[in-house]
Amino acid sequence: MKTIFARFAKDESGATAIEYGLIAALMAVIVIAAISLLGPGLSTTFENIAGTLTDPTSALESGEETTP
Repeated sequence: MKTIFARFAKDESGATAIEYGLIAALMAVIVIAAISLLGPGLSTTFENIAGTLTDPTSALESGEETTP
């Protein structure tokens, strides 16, 4: 019985899995925070691009240069 507990105490595979899980959770929190901070700005940028693609004359009327 002592050898079973000794082997269990030396086994670190569970600790490694927990560490990887914590790292993945931390990365998920960072990604969610970045998306929530950058989301509105990116949305506005893509809306401007979509508007220019649907109506290219709007870019000329606003005084922006269009280069091929």
